[in-house]
This record gives sequence, C-alpha cells and structure tokens, in this order.
Amino acid sequence: MPLIQVKLIEGVFSPAQKTQMITKLSDAMVSIEGENMRSVTWVVIEETRSGEWGIGGQPLTTEAVRALAAGKQQGEAA
Repeated sequence: MPLIQVKLIEGVFSPAQKTQMITKLSDAMVSIEGENMRSVTWVVIEETRSGEWGIGGQPLTTEAVRALAAGKQQGEAA
C-alpha cells in the first residue's frame, strides 16, 4: 500500500491543482505497480503555513513561491 506525501506552502495551489496532483501521482504509481493497486494507493497533501518552511536558513512564504512559479528571482520586483 503506497503512501505518497506532498508538502506545500499554503495558498499557492488551487483545489483543482491539488486534485490534479492526486490524480497524476496516483496514475504514476499505478503505472509502476499495476492497476490492481490503485484502490490502495494513498496521496496525502499537507500544507504548511507561509513563513514556517525554511530553505537555506530563510523562511519561505506564499508570495515567494508564487514569484518563483512566475519565473521571478526572490526579491525581484513584481
């Protein structure tokens, strides 16, 4: 019974995007282990509050992740 855990900064991904993550990650596992395992393949999405996830000693915020997704460097003006 595979368990896939996804950790995200809150407020970055929409409910539709999270549903897509669940579907595609499940499909990826089933492509490896076989269709009979679909019903026991779990995907859990956990969100962490903005600023409570650190990388390189710096807190990561929702705004920083959105900027990164938009192709901007951290600290770059909008």
